[in-house]
Parts: sequence; C-alpha cells; structure tokens
Amino acid sequence: MKEYVKKNKILFILLGIAVLVSIAVIVMRWQVEVKNKTYDVVLDYSELELLAEQSEEDISWWLAQFRDMGITRVGLTEESLSTLMESSPLPVTAVMMDEVMQDAAWMEEYPDTFVQQIERYGYDRFDVLVQATGEEAVSFVTDAVAKRFHSEDVVITNLGDECYILINGSVTDTLYSPNEKYITTDQKGFVERSNIVSSKIMYLSIGLMPEKVKIIQSLGMEVIPRTLCYNGCNDSYYAQAVVDGYRQYHIDPPYIIAGGEAVIGYDDATDNFALNYIRDNNITIGLIETNVQRENILQTGVEDIAKATGFNTVRVFSVWNYIQYRYGYYGYTGAEEIQNTFFRAIVERNIRIIYFKPVKSKDDTHAYITDISVYQDLFNGLDRRLSRHGITRDTASVLDNVEVPSLAMLALGIGAGLGGALLPGTCLPLKKKWTLLMAGGAAVLVTAAWFLLPNTFRLLASFANAVVFACLAAVFFLWSAKQTAQKLPSDAGLLKILPKTIGILAVTVIISLMGAMMTAAPLSATSFMLEIGIFRGVKAAQLLPLAFFCVLFLSCYGFFETDRRHNTLRLSDITNVLHWTIPVWAFLVLGAVGAVGYYYLARTGHESDVSISTIEIIFRNDLENLLLARPRNKEFLAAFPAVMLAVYCSVRRLPFFTAIFGLAGTIGITSVCNTFMHIRTPLYLGFARTAYSLALGVVLGAVYIVCFELLYRLWGKVWNKFALG
Repeated sequence: MKEYVKKNKILFILLGIAVLVSIAVIVMRWQVEVKNKTYDVVLDYSELELLAEQSEEDISWWLAQFRDMGITRVGLTEESLSTLMESSPLPVTAVMMDEVMQDAAWMEEYPDTFVQQIERYGYDRFDVLVQATGEEAVSFVTDAVAKRFHSEDVVITNLGDECYILINGSVTDTLYSPNEKYITTDQKGFVERSNIVSSKIMYLSIGLMPEKVKIIQSLGMEVIPRTLCYNGCNDSYYAQAVVDGYRQYHIDPPYIIAGGEAVIGYDDATDNFALNYIRDNNITIGLIETNVQRENILQTGVEDIAKATGFNTVRVFSVWNYIQYRYGYYGYTGAEEIQNTFFRAIVERNIRIIYFKPVKSKDDTHAYITDISVYQDLFNGLDRRLSRHGITRDTASVLDNVEVPSLAMLALGIGAGLGGALLPGTCLPLKKKWTLLMAGGAAVLVTAAWFLLPNTFRLLASFANAVVFACLAAVFFLWSAKQTAQKLPSDAGLLKILPKTIGILAVTVIISLMGAMMTAAPLSATSFMLEIGIFRGVKAAQLLPLAFFCVLFLSCYGFFETDRRHNTLRLSDITNVLHWTIPVWAFLVLGAVGAVGYYYLARTGHESDVSISTIEIIFRNDLENLLLARPRNKEFLAAFPAVMLAVYCSVRRLPFFTAIFGLAGTIGITSVCNTFMHIRTPLYLGFARTAYSLALGVVLGAVYIVCFELLYRLWGKVWNKFALG
C-alpha cells in the first residue's frame, strides 16, 4: 500500500485536498444543525373531539390537560360541506346534481324561485346543490359560499330561515366510484361503469366553526388553521376569503400546514398571493413527511414557497393511522413505541412539528385510549430523551439556508474523479503515466459536467464519492491483510494477530469516514436536509463496491492462492474461476452469505417489502435508550468483525474465508458512507453511530476470532486424525 501511495503521491495529495474541502463544507453544515434544536406539537382538534366522545370528559377538559403538559397549539380544520353534513349540529345537506336529476319530479321538491333561477342560470350533473335550514346555518353557509366562489359560479336563494345554493362544478372537480363490472347470469362481463359520488367542492374549506375557535382560545391556546384547498377551486379570490377568516378571529398562525392538494391561492400562482401572505407575516410553512418516512407530500406550491422564502420551512410528522395503533406494541405496556417513533422522527429526520392524533387501541379500530396518564408519560418521556440531544419543546426551529459553494462542489467532484482514476491501478499492471492520464481525463470530464449539469452534478459527485472511497477502503484492508500474512507465520499467536486486525479495521473505517464526508458534502444544502431534494443511488452505491471487491480479491489472491506475491489481475485468474467446480461446502457457505447480503440490501429504506423482526426492533430500541446514537446492527454485529476475521484468515492462509469475510466486511465499509447519504440525519449522529459501531465491532471481532480459532484448531485435529490416519 505504501508503494502504491508513493507511486501516485501527487494524486493522493490532491485527493487529500478534496477531503479537506469536504470537511470545510461539513463544518458549515454542522454550524447550521446545532442551532436547530426546538420542536413543537400541534394537536388535531377533530380527533380530540372523537376521543372526548368516548371518555367521561368534554373537549375543553382534554385540551386543558394537554395545555398543562405544555402543548398549546391546536390544529383546527376548517369546515366543509362534507363536515357540516357529517359532524356538525348545523342542518346542512349537499348533493350532486347527478343524483338529484335522476328523480324525474325533482323540481317539485324545491321552491319555485330557486328552480326558476337555476333554469335561467343553467345546470348540469357536475354541479353541487346545497340546502341549509335555520338562521345560524343559513348565515354560515351563504356567507362562506359568497366569499369563496365568484358570483358567476353560484346561485343563492335565501328565504330567511332556509336557503338553496347551486355551485357550478366541472368534470375535473367530480369524484367517481371505481369501475363496476356488471355481469350476466352465466358470469360473463356485460358492461363497466363508474358512478359520480361526490365533488372536490364538498371537501373545500369554507370557514372555521366559531364555537370551536372560542373553545381553543378561551383556554389560552393558539389555533393553527388547517385549510383544505383543491386545484381548480383555489384562486386568489378564495385565498383572500380564507385569510379574512383567520383575521376575523385574530389568528396569526406561526405555521401553515397545507391541507388538500395545494397552498391557498395557488391557482393564481403568478400573483404570489400565498407567497406574499406567508412572507409578510413571517409564517413558517410545513413540509408533511410521507407515511413511508421518506420525502414529503407533494402539495402544489409548498416547495415553491419554501424555496422563495429562503427555506423558512419545517418538516412535519403527521401521526398516521398505523402509528396511532402502536399502543401496547412489541410487548410494551403503553405508548412506548409511539414515543420511539416520535423520538426517531425528531432526532434522525429533522422533524420539528409533531401533528398529534391521540392513541388508538390496536384491538379496536375506532377505540381511543382515554387514560390521560398515557399521554403524560408519552410526552414526558419523549422530552426527557430529547434533552440528551439538546432538543427542547418550543416554537419549531427553522434551519438556516445553507448552500455548498460552487467551487467547493467542483473540488468534491474532481476528488471523486481522481479517486476513481486510482482504482484500476490497484488491480491491473498500469504504469504511472496511464493513471495520470486517466486522472486528467476524469478532471476534464468532471469540470465539463460541473459547468453543463450543475443540478445533476451534486448527485453524481455524491454517488461517485460513496463508491470510490468504499473501494479505496476495501483496497486498504485487503492489501493490509495480505501484507500482514506475509510478515507473520501461519501459526502466529492471537496476541500478535489481534492488534493488527484492530489497527487495520480502524484505518479502514477512517477511510470510509473520509468517503462519508465526501459523500455528504455535495448534498449538505438545506433543500436536502429538508428532503426537498433526495439522494436516490443508495443500493447501487452498496452493490458496486462489492463487485469491485471480487475483482480486487482475484488480483490479490487469484484462485484462492496462499503464496501469491503480486497484486495484479491475470487472464488465468478469470479462467480458473470460470472452471471452478464448487464443492458442496463452499456452495453452502456462498449461498448463506448471498442470502444474508440480499436481506440487508433488500430491506434498505422504509419502502422495502422485507420486514424487520420484532426481536431486532426491540434490540434497536434498547440501544437508542442506552446510547446517544444507535449503531447500525450490520456494522458492529457482522461487517466490522468480518474485516478483522478477513485479516486473521489471511494470516492463517485461508484465502476462501478471507474472501467470504472480506466481502461481508465491504458491506460495512459501504454502510458507513450510506449512513451519511441520509442527509436529513444530523451529522453528529452519523459520527457517533460509526464510533459506537467501531468500538463494539472491535470487541465482537475479537470474540469471533477466538471462536473461529477454536474451530480451526478443532478441525485441524479432526482432519489429522480421521483424514490423514
């Protein structure tokens, strides 16, 4: 290794400069992250109402209990025609004209005045017909509709204590049932049809219910209005009515957590109504994380406004249904697993608002947990655990806007190119001039990409660094394993071997950490920390170093040679592999390693179909409680000890097992870079996680080596006794 570094010292010096640039970028990002230390909780009013219905206390009592826990903000969804029908005391009905017109005598059921008006106006089956009875209902509905829909789109007939309204709808507003297939008596398909069932207009927000606002504000709590907007019904006229509704109740929301499809007013995005309102009032916009805990829900206008306001934005964790049911989960007696979910969201994924919905019983779909102590324990325990990370509950903190300087980005890309140019020479007998030519060519191509593809460049640079440095780390530990075997006899004692294995593992991890910083640096911008931008090459970045290791091993050990002196690949190495008759025992070992490798690669990310066992989840949770950051299981349980075992097996002249353990160890090398590909995760967690993995991996590696040594000696005795007679 020393000779190779000396031979290419100029390239390694330049690569070192690129690493220093990455450290400078990482420090800049670190300074932003250390200030992002407060989170907030917003209660969902509608679900608290349902909780109160199932308890012996009313909604005011429950809100007061949460207020006493220090939770003072309540998310109140504006009413819609749908909610007025389903869950309000106001006698309001809304129906599609498609349904009304199916009754041939429908006109006889409505006042002549109204029928005459809509006949002059015109109507079709996509329209919505609304009826309200009683002074309060008539006042609420007519005022809301008049302010939110243009006069040419509505017909309002107000008869005092009763009103009738026709709202013009279109086919794009209409909601249909899934296709239904009609079949004949002999089960043959006859016809398919889809029925009109509703309209977006029925779900459009039409105002806050005064009684609910009064309850919240009388308790000294703050209303966070939730307005549901739908494209096509969401122009500036509508948005102005929404904002006027906020001001009517003296609501100055610190956050906007958009509902429905878009931010208010975004049908007229060019007039910047939403942007001006949000910016002028210093409102923080929420990015709602998807239910697979990756990226954010794509609501029209949210990301545009986030960028236009310099990322005055926070990530929001909505308590999805499947999270609500995690009471008594994994053998816990209470809401501990829900607390674990919140903890990971805040600490690991830059979530700064928990949009809280109360806990449900996992044994009953509609039953809430009505024991207030459950919620007290949940938030008290969460705050206690978060305090170890310096995170407290207050108004949600916002990440400062940070971007990677353009020249630094170029340096990081060139670093990846130079590192890639060094790799062929580790396997092939290349002269120095060819390596330099490849490095020069890589630098030119990288510079061209930096100039021509500035947006794609950061992703390519990050991906390339992840692959290149994982490969360089593999070169170091495999070459070092071979050099250690050349210096020590095959029967060397463990006390001589173990220090070597520990030192090689430590340096390997350091090289991987350099790669991790080179990987994280190009993406260390606020947009990626908020997951507006995202890295998508994780699996490829894991697989490519494994493929490179196989080629590297052939160049170092050939076809499992025990005394190979050179480190260059030959044609005979490839032909020997192709002609290898695999022994049954070797096939079984390779199959087991392949299955384990597939398992860890396939379950990467939250979208994976490969589930994690309950035992492993409980083990993870225990590590989270004990340590500042949970080390990655595959690193300290398998991959890091495997690097030590590869060195040990090299000394014992067991090249097959050197290959197997080396391949497993390469998974750990790539895992270090993978840890830092999750840009939403604060840097200190990645460093702490890797440090814990290294420390625990060293201990377990020593234990594994002792166990393998005992098996090795036992096998030697059995072989000598029975095979050799």
